Amino acid sequence: MQRRHDLDWVRILAFALLVPYHVGMYYVSWDWHVKSPELVPTLEPLMILSAPWRLALLFLVSGVATAHLLAKHPQGFLRQRSWRLLLPLLFGMYVVVPPQAYFELIEKVPGGYHAGYLGFMADYLKGGDLHCMAPGDCVDAPTWNHLWFVAYLWVYSAVLWAACRVLPQAWGEKAAGFVRTACSGQGILWWPMLALVAARVLVYPHAPSSHDLVDDAYNHLQYGLVFAIGYLLASADGVWERLRRYRHRMLLLALTSYVLMLAAFFAFEGVEVVPPTWMSLIWSLWGVMEWAAITAILGYARSCNPPDSPRLRYLTTAVFPFYILHQTVIVVLARSLKPLHIAPALEGPLLIGATFALCLLGYEIIRRIPLLRPLFGLKSAATPARPPAGAPRPAG
Repeated sequence: MQRRHDLDWVRILAFALLVPYHVGMYYVSWDWHVKSPELVPTLEPLMILSAPWRLALLFLVSGVATAHLLAKHPQGFLRQRSWRLLLPLLFGMYVVVPPQAYFELIEKVPGGYHAGYLGFMADYLKGGDLHCMAPGDCVDAPTWNHLWFVAYLWVYSAVLWAACRVLPQAWGEKAAGFVRTACSGQGILWWPMLALVAARVLVYPHAPSSHDLVDDAYNHLQYGLVFAIGYLLASADGVWERLRRYRHRMLLLALTSYVLMLAAFFAFEGVEVVPPTWMSLIWSLWGVMEWAAITAILGYARSCNPPDSPRLRYLTTAVFPFYILHQTVIVVLARSLKPLHIAPALEGPLLIGATFALCLLGYEIIRRIPLLRPLFGLKSAATPARPPAGAPRPAG
């Protein structure tokens, strides 16, 4: 398998999109860790523009990357994957993420949370519920918050590795052949879409997104599906060419479903209970938009066929530390700027720009310190090759 530079760019841009999205979460009416005193609900339609497909796209690209890694390192795959994912996850849960929980307590505890950060960390390390706003709505510890993606990616990778080790090779070949047959022709455009629509309509109302791993049926259905598709179709060039060919059609379908979904939301604005038939229609449009947007993005990326470059290699390495840092940076910056009472029209772009700058600065520091590199998912720094014994040494 050759490295797919188009998918490298898709991964970079999808992770970069998390910054404006999570800054937006500070301003919209939806629940989040900290909230602006001046909410901007008009941002919500813009947030919905990427909400259905953003993370599913990352899981699909991760499935392709996993196929490359498993083919390249079949023996040490799980060990390498665990080192690159579980170590940053644990470090993130106990070092990077706690400030998010701390500021969330300051905002949400009635009368304020008055313990200092060291006192908070003493409670955080004990584990358990730190504060409950209502039954089932608790700030607990330890937590992974935005790093749930890392945990899910490791689980899917481990399940795939176990299946490859335990199941007969013929079974894997049959499964891959079945998926490739189903996705032949225009099947790649419609079968995954139908599965995502079914999951949204039939499962999501009973098991909404929770990100707690063991009780998250809907997310496992959608993210597990697209991860498997990415893995099984990684080397199916014909499928990727069809995505390129139908990219305009799928973009139009994604935008049409988005507009119809917003129209339905606005039609029932202020209604306490949306009729089940209409709610099923809205969730169907959500699933259609999810897969149509993913296929359109992948098709346009394939069409661009970007070459390798120093900038691409730099950003490919930087993106995972950037992801680990970004939400904590946003929360800390938002809390720091709140006393200044800056208008959201100015504060929002400032938060976005400052987050990008600080995360890239953080990466520049991390990549220069050998001890920090594995804690953020980076390989150990390469050491200069030693000259063979007896080779002449350079003068000077």
